[in-house]
Amino acid sequence: MNLSDIKSIGILGAGVMGGGIAQCAIQAGKQVIIRDLSDEILETTKDTILNSRFGFNNAVKMGKMTQDDVDKAMSLLSYTTDVNDLKDCDLIIEAIGGGADGAIENKPLKLKVWEEMDQVVKPEAAFASNTSMFTIADLAAVTNRKNRFIGMHLFSPANIMKLVEVTSTADTDKDLEDVIVELSESWGKTAIRLKDVPGDTGFIGNRIMAAVRKEAMKLIEEGVGTPEDVNTAMTLGFRWPAGPFPSGPNARSGWK
Repeated sequence: MNLSDIKSIGILGAGVMGGGIAQCAIQAGKQVIIRDLSDEILETTKDTILNSRFGFNNAVKMGKMTQDDVDKAMSLLSYTTDVNDLKDCDLIIEAIGGGADGAIENKPLKLKVWEEMDQVVKPEAAFASNTSMFTIADLAAVTNRKNRFIGMHLFSPANIMKLVEVTSTADTDKDLEDVIVELSESWGKTAIRLKDVPGDTGFIGNRIMAAVRKEAMKLIEEGVGTPEDVNTAMTLGFRWPAGPFPSGPNARSGWK
């Protein structure tokens, strides 16, 4: 497989990550079809792509895109609630959230979806999961294309953040890994190549941040300082762009 072989991309999940990934792909000239459960969800995603803080319309206002750029990109994007519409895609990227229980990700749901997609999508297509935590080999195991399955974890907001964690299993073809790295770079990203490990422990970024947040919470529980103090310590003492707590001074802010 070469990058030129990826002419159409199907995205499973039209949430924050799915919409952001779609933005990356259509800006790079790829045909994209994004699938979710309802037309209402898809309409919300379209509005977010155009009108959110990091949407195309704001990019036009800031001089980073022209209206012609936006029109061209949006002409490459279509929406569906029918998985069968993704059957001829060359690459499927899964970005499914946790569902009704409020979890960030839901492994049984992902396994069910991948098993279904393996029956629907043409056998030569490649599969990539945007999971931030689950072992890639486990997801690939429910398909008949373990060699065409890979992890492709973008960070939120996907159309802004520059890192992609590309995670290969022992079965992943080297040419697929190379193509996903090249695809990521064509989106203006830096890709790092990672080895899949068992245990659903996540990859580099999230494992390190999980340790940071755990220690930050311990500091609060011990009364060492406030969340604002922790954020300030990390931003001013270590030049982090934001602290680990999501509110107060020097906090991480929502992407919308």
